[in-house]
Amino acid sequence: MSGVKLWRTDAAIAVGVLTLGVTGTYARLSRSGLVECPLDPFGLTLITLSSLALIWRRSSPVWVGAITVGCGVVYYGARYPGVFAAAPALIAIYTAASLGRRRLAIGLAVALAVGVGGLVALSDVDPEPGGLSLLSGWLVAVVVCGEVVRNRRAYLDEVERRAAEAERTREEAALRRAGEERLWIAQELHDTLTHTISVMNVQTSVALQLLEHDQARTRAALLAVKESGQEAMHELRATLGVLRQADGPEAGLARLPRLVDRAAAAGLPVKTVVVGAPVELSAEVDRAAYRIVQEAFTNVLRHAGPATITLTIEYGTDMIKLLVEDDGKSDAGTAEHGMGLIGMRERAVAAGGTLTAGPVKSQGAFEGFAVRAELPVGGRP
Repeated sequence: MSGVKLWRTDAAIAVGVLTLGVTGTYARLSRSGLVECPLDPFGLTLITLSSLALIWRRSSPVWVGAITVGCGVVYYGARYPGVFAAAPALIAIYTAASLGRRRLAIGLAVALAVGVGGLVALSDVDPEPGGLSLLSGWLVAVVVCGEVVRNRRAYLDEVERRAAEAERTREEAALRRAGEERLWIAQELHDTLTHTISVMNVQTSVALQLLEHDQARTRAALLAVKESGQEAMHELRATLGVLRQADGPEAGLARLPRLVDRAAAAGLPVKTVVVGAPVELSAEVDRAAYRIVQEAFTNVLRHAGPATITLTIEYGTDMIKLLVEDDGKSDAGTAEHGMGLIGMRERAVAAGGTLTAGPVKSQGAFEGFAVRAELPVGGRP
């Protein structure tokens, strides 16, 4: 509720309390229980002042409480009639409690109880039942009600805060997932298209060189280009199928034989060495392992020239180790800083593993390149 609405509400309450107090007192709707004197202008001023002070009960609870309690004690000290003059003080005490000013509320309640109780005790005659004799109960009730309202407000505020925090967390999670999905799409497209286009480029070059001299090999090269294009379309459909939540074949080590055959067809003989018994890998690790090997083959094809690849896969109980080595004359600087290696490292780290890559130094010279990856069998813990 805005400040203007609160002020209007408090002003309406103050006017209502003033109207009820003046009307009820003049109409003799209640008795204080003490020997009463007729209401005069001074008594009317006390009721008016304490009632109108409630307009500022939220912004200045201390001053409003002091004014209403003081007017109440003075009012009954002068033996003015009725119990309505205590209403502003009770509202001020309730307001202090509902605002979390517990000490202030209790202090005002004690001050009013002691002040009016002292007047009752010093009365020449015993007070009649009802009226001010019930003031202590009313004071306890308004303090308790104020505490209940304060706790209820605090509970609702906490619920709203948690709801807002949950909504903000969901938005942040959605943005993070969107970023991860964009990165995943970029990696998948990069690995798929780069490898396929590299193979197609090599096979096309071979076909152009042999076009007039060896039609059989030219035909084989063109068929390899066609197969590479079909494979690229197949993987792109699988990627788009995942985006559409459709079932599609996942990239994994089960597809390594096809990758090896394509590398061999592009002029890169591959020697595969498997150490240990194959173990079941999580889908994330299986995909990451395949993509790392695929990108390593692509780098050899693009940077090493004529070369032989040795692929070593070592299965352990907790880890799978991949080693892709070649004996080509690669440009170490270009290979080390390419986007392919960045993508391979990102895939390895995302799966909870590590990846290192660099040229192989032999007899003082760089000969070949090696990519080493270690991935946990179950993925990131």
